[in-house]
Amino acid sequence: MSPEGKTPKPVRRKAAGFGDNSSGNGYLDGRLLIAMPVMGDPRFERSVIYMCAHSSEGAMGIIVNRPAGSIDFPGLLVQLDIIQKADQIKLPENAETMQVLKGGPVDTGRGFVLHSSDFFIQDATLNIDEGICLTATVDILKAIAKGTGPKHAILALGYAGWAPGQLENEIQHNGWLHCDADPDLIFGDDVDEKYQRALQKIGIDPGMLSNEAGHA
Repeated sequence: MSPEGKTPKPVRRKAAGFGDNSSGNGYLDGRLLIAMPVMGDPRFERSVIYMCAHSSEGAMGIIVNRPAGSIDFPGLLVQLDIIQKADQIKLPENAETMQVLKGGPVDTGRGFVLHSSDFFIQDATLNIDEGICLTATVDILKAIAKGTGPKHAILALGYAGWAPGQLENEIQHNGWLHCDADPDLIFGDDVDEKYQRALQKIGIDPGMLSNEAGHA
């Protein structure tokens, strides 16, 4: 689902090299990472990340509060030859308004759709947590364009990835907070307010945060 027209391989925990976390073990699958205000990495400053996979083999997530600039979903459908330019006015409303986000600094030429669990493609859709799935094939874009896709969805270009133990180390060094995922924070259209809302969700005033670590 890349802008170059290539269809990426299905994203699955083992296929993507992130292991299987069916046993839990304190990993953060299905939770939100919230960057601490003191985050020094500009790639993740004020970011809210939905964690798609986390295990002893590493972690992968999608930033849900960073717009992809001038790229819009109808235009991307035309670029991928899913629809003709003249057909943009015929798209269903959820396709016209679907957000395109910068999902992270890794593999930015690939598209990843986070969506509600009312849509599923066998061997292509990863069921992350109750109500939230990830699909990375062009078929879901075609379904959305036809009005047969999921009720809620966002398209992210790229993802955030961590090597084994890297995310745990960053959390220990006060880089991240984490909390339960909120579908409204994932799919809501108030992108600019998601960071503040995520902190408020766990009862934190960003002005009161210091370098001390904290976990929800």
